[in-house]
Amino acid sequence: MDMKKKGAPALVPCPDYAPETVRRALEAAIEAAGGLDWVRPGMRVGIKLNLCAAKKPECAATTHPVPAAELTRMLKERGAEVVLGDSPGGPFVAPLMRRCYEAAGLRLCAEAGGTLNEDFGYTEVDNPEGKSLKRFAYVDWLRGCDAVVSFCKLKSHGMMGMTAAVKNLYGVIPGTYKSEYHYQHEDPMRFADMLVDLNEYVRPRLCLCDAVEIMEGNGPTMGTPRHLGLLLAGTDPYRLDRLNAALLGIREKEIPYLEAAKRRGLLSQEEPELAALAKPYALRDFQRSGATASWFAQSDEDRGMRRVLKRSMYVLFRSRPEPGKDCIGCGKCARDCPAHAITIVKGRAKIDRRACIRCFCCQEFCPTGAMRVRRSPVAKITGR
Repeated sequence: MDMKKKGAPALVPCPDYAPETVRRALEAAIEAAGGLDWVRPGMRVGIKLNLCAAKKPECAATTHPVPAAELTRMLKERGAEVVLGDSPGGPFVAPLMRRCYEAAGLRLCAEAGGTLNEDFGYTEVDNPEGKSLKRFAYVDWLRGCDAVVSFCKLKSHGMMGMTAAVKNLYGVIPGTYKSEYHYQHEDPMRFADMLVDLNEYVRPRLCLCDAVEIMEGNGPTMGTPRHLGLLLAGTDPYRLDRLNAALLGIREKEIPYLEAAKRRGLLSQEEPELAALAKPYALRDFQRSGATASWFAQSDEDRGMRRVLKRSMYVLFRSRPEPGKDCIGCGKCARDCPAHAITIVKGRAKIDRRACIRCFCCQEFCPTGAMRVRRSPVAKITGR
């Protein structure tokens, strides 16, 4: 399917998580994005949620259970079998996932007729068309589905600027492999190309975004909830995230995976109509997590002085993880670091800057939020 020919994303106000409010907003957004006529009785539909950690719904770190449950009902009403899940960082095993399901309130989805995934296997699959990822470990529960619906949460993100539809598919990789892939794709644009590769391989039939309560600041797990009051739907993850970036007031050039999609002809250079759609709801003061601007990241096309200049600018503008004074020295960041750049010294995390690959896994999975993304002084001065 040619991604460039997919329909425009839809945006619908949804002021709260009351089931009747959510149902109306979901129906309107999905209908505007093309509807559910593709659903056939007996087909197995996988809803890939964002369950990055065992977080309660009010933390705004995970897809809220009410929209997930209402979507489950809508699919069940059309005769589909529905399975829901994700693969967060860490071991992809039943005890961890059950804690995530319980904390996220996903019993509502089970009550709506869905099944919470209990298949924790994975298979190595070939991806010959991939640019950055030619082979990868793919969770079996989604491989066995006839269609995939990606239901993301809109949040700030240390490495990619924001996490929404495109980044959500990183969860098709089993948790323990994520650190390995971070290490293999430490450059922001290589990581972005990997995300595009995953989206092109999985080809979600529908993408939804929970933007009723979003997360800003120290995202994607320990930031601050903020009300936006929207549900979004689309069939093209790149166009949907173009709309999400406009809502957050983030320039597209600062979202590496949107730039990667443009370079590969999967996203047009401009769509002023999407900016106009976002304008009534757009935030002027969204607190970012401090990502590096993608136009300073090197690409395969860079040569000579351009490569040297971009590398120099990248060094000046790049953000870095840094433990705060409230670090308790629990050691989780050291265990999760794919580059083994963190040690615990005198009860506090210490980062080897020469070894750090700036994947921000330590910041994402810090249980206390003590690890934060620090923007460079140059980035602060210029507003990048």
